[in-house]
Amino acid sequence: MKAKKMNDASRERPSQHRRRLIGLATASALTAGLSVLLPPTAQAGADAPSSTVRQREFASAAAKYQVPAQVLLAVAYQESAWDAHTGGQMSTGGGFGPMHLTDVTAAMMAAGAAGAVGRGDLAAMAGDPALHTVRAAAKLTGLSPTALRNDPAANIEGGAALLASYQRAVSGNTPADAGQWYAAVARYSGSSQRDSATAFADRVYATVRAGAGRTTQDGQRVSMRANPGVRAATGQLGKLALTGEEPTPTECPPAVQCTYLAASPSNGQVSSRPDNGIRIDTVVIHDTESSYESAISAFQAADGSAANYVMRSSDGAVTQMVPTKDIAFHAGNYSTNLHSIGIEHEGFAAHGGTWYTEAQYEATANLVKYLSHRFGIPLDREHILGHDNVAGPNSTLVAGMHWDPGTSWDWEHFMSLLGAPVTGPHGVGPVGSAVTITPGFTDNQQTVQICPSDDPTGATTACTERRQPSNFVQLRTAPSATAPLFGDQAIHEGGAGTDRINDWGSTAQAGQQFVVAGQDGDWTAIWYSGTQVWFHNPNGCNTTPAHDVTLISATDSAPVPVYGSSYPDRAEYPAGLSPSTQAPISYYTVPPGQAYVATIQPVPTDDYFTSGAVVIGAKEMYTIQYNHRIALVYSADVTPTGA
Repeated sequence: MKAKKMNDASRERPSQHRRRLIGLATASALTAGLSVLLPPTAQAGADAPSSTVRQREFASAAAKYQVPAQVLLAVAYQESAWDAHTGGQMSTGGGFGPMHLTDVTAAMMAAGAAGAVGRGDLAAMAGDPALHTVRAAAKLTGLSPTALRNDPAANIEGGAALLASYQRAVSGNTPADAGQWYAAVARYSGSSQRDSATAFADRVYATVRAGAGRTTQDGQRVSMRANPGVRAATGQLGKLALTGEEPTPTECPPAVQCTYLAASPSNGQVSSRPDNGIRIDTVVIHDTESSYESAISAFQAADGSAANYVMRSSDGAVTQMVPTKDIAFHAGNYSTNLHSIGIEHEGFAAHGGTWYTEAQYEATANLVKYLSHRFGIPLDREHILGHDNVAGPNSTLVAGMHWDPGTSWDWEHFMSLLGAPVTGPHGVGPVGSAVTITPGFTDNQQTVQICPSDDPTGATTACTERRQPSNFVQLRTAPSATAPLFGDQAIHEGGAGTDRINDWGSTAQAGQQFVVAGQDGDWTAIWYSGTQVWFHNPNGCNTTPAHDVTLISATDSAPVPVYGSSYPDRAEYPAGLSPSTQAPISYYTVPPGQAYVATIQPVPTDDYFTSGAVVIGAKEMYTIQYNHRIALVYSADVTPTGA
């Protein structure tokens, strides 16, 4: 999903703003649902313990903006579980602070799940008001956007002000009855889809009825009492401009337990694929790094990220969230999003294969076979990708691309379930022939280092070496177990690779295909990332010879540029459309004398705009298995041969 990038430095920033302390407001009908839960010391103003500060911040904001405290608390509980995400950090759902106020910038859309770097319509994509509730709250409160992002008290006040403004738009007042705020709560979801907004409001009111309490990640004790008798005024929804009155049908095979719940419209683009000429030829496998329910909730929030489907671990049940005709922002690369369908799997990549159940594998295989039959998606590893196999759209974003579903997704088993097994008689052919990486899974025990930042559950408290079943072989710079691991150029800048679980640059994954570049005893070399790398392969035990594949090599004596996206040339865009731009990935080329496995046929460059305009370029590009990730090259720059 969102938190699985190679670069950890961007995740944590020291707090630059002191938290404001707001005293407990005078008890009233609005705050009664909150104040009765506070211990005596917490109601004593300045003498209250620091662990109850957030509770008092909620009480103060509720009183100031005349929002029933139970409603304010329940909304925040569903948005953030009352966590502050201090220091200007966004939550995994894409919002700031306990109230999940959003402020998605063009830069975030460029580098985030949309992968919209280089797009001429980037500013318009980021301009959706649902992505900027920080700005709306700033106008209502007079507080600065910086305070609303960084200061929990200000953030709570901003959320309360928004709720009150939504309620006044519905009823003209701010009633004390918590049940009368149903439409305001639904609008707070940020969704214009009726089913998604209703689902959020229903979850909030379920929290109001049941009550809740927890200690937050930063040690704040927050609770709210149960109000089982609250009657939600669901009839108010007619006063909101919501779409989707009729249930959206699911797009799943009969064997898959499937329901539909819309993601926020801000997290993708309405389209009419493939009828409009935009092909669907790729499936991207993700993991959520969260619970099933949390992933669904996150995609309903307006944050610029959603997958088409979310798979539950326990039984393989699926929630579809984006129609296949539409473009979901899931892969971190707009060109990939344009042509793909994203499937999220409940799980945590750092926990080995424990979350990837047989029920998930089989349900996903049934879904992918259905999608393949419907759209003609080839069942091979250039078209059935992990998020960790998706190309970085430009040079600056390659290192930070996500690494899920990680080392413990059993690709060989999954491709067999698809009826497209990647394995066969093991062995390795001569130099210049192609091989498929097939190391097995259960018996392919590899050592990986897992650090706390790799594991959002908090179960990993220190960096730990772990030996576990894995889907990859390690790649070294020479045919020796003591040779350094290969370091991807975008990650290590000429240095050695590591065995860190998120270091995708030194691994070749099951099902991927490469060209044999050399043999030395028990070691096999392949062309990989523009160089020769080695892996231990006694008697070809980790490979299967690949036949009937297309190989590409440089046509001329100059290195071939490698790209991460596939847009038409600027001159091919008609007047009135802002051309998208792309440049070669600076770290990578295909040098003369090397060869790489490519898709059988190249495909035209293309682009899409929310106006419905489709631009098809005259040039064509091959997708190649370049390193752990795929990449693109212009067909005019390379010569294809068979293998």
